[in-house]
Parts: sequence; C-alpha cells; structure tokens
Amino acid sequence: MGERMARRVIVPDVVGLPFHVGRDVAAQAGVALANPDPDGPPISSLAWPGLYYIVRQDPAPGTELHEWDSVAIEVVKHGDSPDREPASPRPAPPADAAHAAPERDSYVDLTDD
Repeated sequence: MGERMARRVIVPDVVGLPFHVGRDVAAQAGVALANPDPDGPPISSLAWPGLYYIVRQDPAPGTELHEWDSVAIEVVKHGDSPDREPASPRPAPPADAAHAAPERDSYVDLTDD
C-alpha cells in the first residue's frame, strides 16, 4: 500500500477547554475530536446537552497526525469532578421492551428423581 497523501498537522492541547471550544480549536488545527470507544456514539452526542469540559486526550498535544485524523477525548459535565467517570450515553430501552414478557409460563424441573 502506498503512503497517505494527507498533509501532516500538529495535535493541539484541548484538555481543560469546554467541548464546543475544543472542537473548534481541533478543527482549526485540522484534526477531529472523537469518542475513545470506536463502537460508541459520536463524541458530540456525549457532550450535549449542557456544558462539558475535556479532561483527557489521546494522542498528546504536539503529536503529528495526518490531517483530519481523530483525537480521542473524554468529557465531564460542568460541575462534576475531573476524577469522576467520563460522560457516557444513557442506554436506550430495547425497541421491543413492551413485548419482553414470555407468551406462556414455562417450568423446568431441575430436581434429581
């Protein structure tokens, strides 16, 4: 495979910034902020609604990346301690939650006869 053609950019320091400011700083530097869990929701959905602050980032400031590569961040809600668990999405109820009851009673005898 050939080398990537994207230009190289320097990761800015976004720790301590409100999410909406850090997102703009990152965009001006040519990188995108992302959820550290690649299977999770977009970071913007974790930092909305409300005021969230960036408490961690990876890679570190000063790292060289290809333009528009991701910088994984963790956020906490304003007023929460930075040592508190980072924000996480609220789980949605299953789509079929109203139909979760069994259609008939079942009984399994596990006694040894």
